[in-house]
Amino acid sequence: AGESGKSTIVKQMKIIHEDGYSEEECRQYKAVVYSNTIQSIMAIIKAMGNLQIDFGDSSRADDARQLFALSCTAEEQGIMPEDLANVIRRLWADNGVQACFNRSREYQLNDSAAYYLNDLERIARADYIPTQQDVLRTRVKTTGIVETHFTFKDLHFKMFDVGGQRSERKKWIHCFEGVTAIIFCVALSAYDLVLAEDEEMNRMHESMKLFDSICNNKWFTDTSIILFLNKKDLFEEKIVHSPLTICFPEYTG
Repeated sequence: AGESGKSTIVKQMKIIHEDGYSEEECRQYKAVVYSNTIQSIMAIIKAMGNLQIDFGDSSRADDARQLFALSCTAEEQGIMPEDLANVIRRLWADNGVQACFNRSREYQLNDSAAYYLNDLERIARADYIPTQQDVLRTRVKTTGIVETHFTFKDLHFKMFDVGGQRSERKKWIHCFEGVTAIIFCVALSAYDLVLAEDEEMNRMHESMKLFDSICNNKWFTDTSIILFLNKKDLFEEKIVHSPLTICFPEYTG
């Protein structure tokens, strides 16, 4: 399903089995890191209006206006100007912004928002080159089918990464008759989130429906299916303050 970490697993295979990303390849992710960072803080600021959360410091409202004024050009050019970085830094430090971030299950926010925003000083430096971990954390919506090859113990593997959103599924569901195995990724941390494409639908429920349809699909009757429960670290952080009953009301543990 969408945003379950499928592309991240493919990146991890490249890092583990194919000597990772070269410095030049890492440089090419610089604009994506900047875009993810900018989009994350913008999503939080927009959500503050919808959730009626005020800034801790009223002067941050001016920074918010500056953020929206500066961000478009920065994203288009794939840069992080010093004035924009300073605006983002001040906003991220605000108590109201942090309060809104803590309610991120109520709106759509990139999983890596805190990772990038907490490390803004490093990311905004003029000589910044993304690390392997920075690349791993980037989020770009997968459209179509992306093929990756790697070798492990003298065996050659081909992995096909596909878009998980509903609009993407019809492009690939019929293409994989005869594949050796399907790795079905589920984000454990999605139990309290809704779909980006349907805000009435819980992401975990959607994953369960899709898993059922794939297990019972005529194209995959002879295919091994591996269930990969992903984003355990985020789940462990979240379960402390966000109850599992949001997704499973019958749960009494």
